[in-house]
Amino acid sequence: MTNLRAIDIFVKALEGGSIASAARQLGISPAAASQNIARLERELGTRLITRTTRSMALTEAGERYLARVAPVLDELARAQADVSLVHGAVQGRLRVACMAAFGRHVLAPLLPAFQARHPQLELELLVTDRDVDVLKEDVDVSIRYRDVLEPGMSVRPLAAMPRFLYASPAYLEKHGRPQVAEDLLQHACLLYRRERDGRFMRWPFVRDGRRVDPGLRVAAIGTDIDALVELAVAGGGIVWAGSFITQRHVQEGRLVPLVLQPARKGRKAAPGPLLLEEVTLDFFACFRDRQYVPAKVRSFVDYLLEVLPGHPALAQAAVSEAGR
Repeated sequence: MTNLRAIDIFVKALEGGSIASAARQLGISPAAASQNIARLERELGTRLITRTTRSMALTEAGERYLARVAPVLDELARAQADVSLVHGAVQGRLRVACMAAFGRHVLAPLLPAFQARHPQLELELLVTDRDVDVLKEDVDVSIRYRDVLEPGMSVRPLAAMPRFLYASPAYLEKHGRPQVAEDLLQHACLLYRRERDGRFMRWPFVRDGRRVDPGLRVAAIGTDIDALVELAVAGGGIVWAGSFITQRHVQEGRLVPLVLQPARKGRKAAPGPLLLEEVTLDFFACFRDRQYVPAKVRSFVDYLLEVLPGHPALAQAAVSEAGR
């Protein structure tokens, strides 16, 4: 009987583009993965993969074999998940990829309670803002915000996290508190730039119903939103950030949410006044397979949908709204 472990390594090597990739996914050494594939080839009496120092490619026999065994492995995984539900236990490995700030401030603190519900489930958390290839990296669930959703994947909305302007009490005492959006043009602003594509996360200014870029006085640019928040805490300027990142600083008095008025009373202007729209960070769970969502994935997403509405960041948003 052919070793299923060797078949799994073979399939993952082709999905990930290298034997080393398969080894990382399965937690074994590249040498052990290579030995398993070589053993599989000996059992079949044919070469499945041609390998060089820089690349690998399927032989004709390898292409035919992969087409047959890959669906079988998928069915075995589904069968295992379904049987586990009969016994009331979700088990196996669950690999979750998520944006760095969401992983640090929201997801990680929620995981112990989820693990307590499913002690036979092995969690692996990939926290990064880079592009994640869910197939090559064997990711079960990817959590992304709307602007960076992976194309072609099935998605499910998780939460809409509010964003506000924040500054430290020391900064506001020294430079004054902005009252309307126009005032922001005279303040030190801290801008976030996405490392994955170099794009700025522009503040959502509008005038007469149209998005505009009025030209802020930029004090600093950063590719890590946590670093920019810390810069704001130290008095470096005003930052626009998700409430889930700033909640601890607000609760402890290190940051103050800034509530702007639509426009100064009695002011008549043509064009109309500059406004700052209220925009949320909308997070989604992304799945590889539109037709079948494994039990472990369903359990994880259902848990997030249960606990995220009570997240402290949303409570902070309610407090900020009450202060308008």
